[in-house]
Amino acid sequence: MTTQLKSNKTFPVLETERLVLREVTPADAGDMLIYLSDPEVMKYYGLAPFESEQDALDEIAWYASIFQKKTGIRWGITLKGTDQVIGSCGFLNWSSDHYRSEVGAELSKEHWNKGIMTEAFQAILQYGFDHMELVRIQGLMELENVASWKLCEKSGFIREGLLRKYEYTVGKFDDMYMYSLLKEDFLAMS
Repeated sequence: MTTQLKSNKTFPVLETERLVLREVTPADAGDMLIYLSDPEVMKYYGLAPFESEQDALDEIAWYASIFQKKTGIRWGITLKGTDQVIGSCGFLNWSSDHYRSEVGAELSKEHWNKGIMTEAFQAILQYGFDHMELVRIQGLMELENVASWKLCEKSGFIREGLLRKYEYTVGKFDDMYMYSLLKEDFLAMS
């Protein structure tokens, strides 16, 4: 596993039993459009379903910008033996001064309920605590996003509370649950 996020030159590649988490490139725009245009996948993403490959290219450019600015990192999820991006996961709003970051993820519907996101999530949580020196990883999710809060709870996150009308996305205000995982809690589960 490559671990040079701080150098801002080498994008870390993470491998698990079934997955390779890698940098997303413009060549992946077509793969991403497949799942990011799906209304079910995008229901809690905070954006309308994508309509064009340009939308996916804009998302890829955002991934690159947060990595360059050291405010986050987003991995494309691929199954070992294939190079097709089937989802992404990573960190955003990284505050190195406060040793915390938010986590986010999405996955192509055809791969739901197979343990893929749980496997990917464990890899990035480990990376965040070990290599980004995070002490706190937090997740914000809509109340109806049961799959995401179950993923967080399964990964050891604690629901801290409700943030009322916290985000305005896709023409509406959303209440959000705040979840967190502290490094000491993660280590205690290992």
